[in-house]
Parts: sequence; structure tokens; C-alpha cells
Amino acid sequence: MWDIVDSNEHDGDKAKGAVAVDAFPGLGKTTSVLAFARDFHQREIEESGPFTSQGHERIPVCRVGLTGNTGMKDLNRSMLEFFGHPGQGGGTTAQFGRRVLDCVLSCDVRLVVLDDLHFLKWGQNSGIEVSNHLKWIANEFPVTLLMVGVELAEKGLFGEGTNGRDTALAQTGRRTTRLGLRPFTIEAEAGRREWRHMLLALEQRLVLTEKHPGMLADDLSDYLFARSTGHIGSLMTLINRGCQRAVRTGVERLDQELMDRVKNDEASEAARLELQAALERRRLTSRPRSRSRSGTAA
Repeated sequence: MWDIVDSNEHDGDKAKGAVAVDAFPGLGKTTSVLAFARDFHQREIEESGPFTSQGHERIPVCRVGLTGNTGMKDLNRSMLEFFGHPGQGGGTTAQFGRRVLDCVLSCDVRLVVLDDLHFLKWGQNSGIEVSNHLKWIANEFPVTLLMVGVELAEKGLFGEGTNGRDTALAQTGRRTTRLGLRPFTIEAEAGRREWRHMLLALEQRLVLTEKHPGMLADDLSDYLFARSTGHIGSLMTLINRGCQRAVRTGVERLDQELMDRVKNDEASEAARLELQAALERRRLTSRPRSRSRSGTAA
């Protein structure tokens, strides 16, 4: 994302390339994008200051969420709401668009994040309208579009539309770089090492008085993988709820006895039994072949 956003700064008045983070739910798409947007915002403020040369507040990042009924006017209104613009209450689509452009130019916006893009129905009129509107933003606004959604390719964002005649969406695909996120896997050694390193990083951030080195990465590695099926969102939900129970009950550590009493999301619970059986029978393991308790391979 840094490569794409920073390289767009050199495009001048050309249409800037967009980014689409396209992955299944529970893999940390929004979390990752918001972390990037925060870092980008902080960098821009540190380099250029909190105010523009005209005295306006500098707002490097604009973030809005979409719904299944979002059209051009709704998208513009959502952006005006983000800026707290007094003209968000009424006006035509074109008037809203001009107000958004004025906000973007006045506040020196460089990144526009559109979350939950999968809610749009790309084969219907509203989807085509918004796709055309995104191209207008890319042409007229000095910003990089960062779009976040689920199965965007399958929904037609990068293709010709659902009926094969909509060239608007095909042009969007030419201008958009697709980035993905994947769940953790343990079939290969590299995946098992990634899983262990992530658990070791989580251990360092837990605030429990009875925690110990290897509490997650050694004692609960297979168990946590089975409970989360390798999805970071499900894992973080499980760890967070486990820590709440550990503090509330005075145990102040995570172990299988405590975690067995913690419920997780339905998708993880439904997929848990088969994976857990394979781990218990040693047909699978989440542990690297050679490791130390500090996480360094021997």
C-alpha cells in the first residue's frame, strides 16, 4: 500500500491508481487498512503540519463506509458527514460532489478509504453509478482510493459487470491493484513458523499476572489454531474473551480448562471439530519442527 500511495504522488494531474483489499471476513482487512491510514495520517501531519497553507485543518485521510443502497448522492453525503460540512443536509448529486471536492482540496486529503464495498450490487444501476463516480474521483481528486471488501472480484469490480456489457467496471479493474489477506495455514513449515511468531507477539502484549513464556505459543498452539481455524479475527476474539474471564475469575492466565468455557464466533465453532480431531491425532500440527521457547528456530 505504501508503494502504491506514495507512487501516486508523482502522477501529477493523471488519474491515480486505486487499491482494493479483497479477502474473506475475519482476516483483518479493516484493521490493517485503518492501521495503514493512521500511519499515513500521522506521517503527513508530521511532515506538513496540522494546517494547510490557507489555514484549513489538514485531514490527510477520509474514511467512509458503504451500504447496500449506496448511490452517488449517498456516497457524497457520507463524505460530507465525515468532514462535518454544513451542506450535507440538502442539495443535488452534483452540488454534493462539488462540496466534497472543495473539502478534499481545502483539507489536503491524500487518501480516501471506502470500507464494505461488497455491499454494493455491482450489476445493478447503483453499482454502475458508483463505479463511474469512483472514476470521477480518481480523475478530479488528488487522492488515492483505498477500497475494502469481500469477494470484490466475484462481484465484478475488476471485470465487465454481470451482464458482460458494462465497460465502466472493466475500466475500474484496469486502474485498481488488488491486494489480499489469507488465513494462517499449518500444512507447510513456513506457515507453522508464521503462526508461532504471531502467538509469541500476542504473548508479549497480554497483561495477565500469571502469564509465562510459551503460554500461547507452546501450551495452546494447536488448541488456538483449532478454535480459530487460522483466522486472525476469530483468534483475537477468543483471546480477548479468554483474558476477560481470566481477570474476572482471578486465574490471571490462559489455559485449556479456562478457554474451554469461552465461546467463539459461530463460523469458527462450526469448523472446529474436524480440525481439532486432525490435530489431536497428530495428522496436523501447528508447531514448527524445531523451535525454542523464545521462538527462535534451533
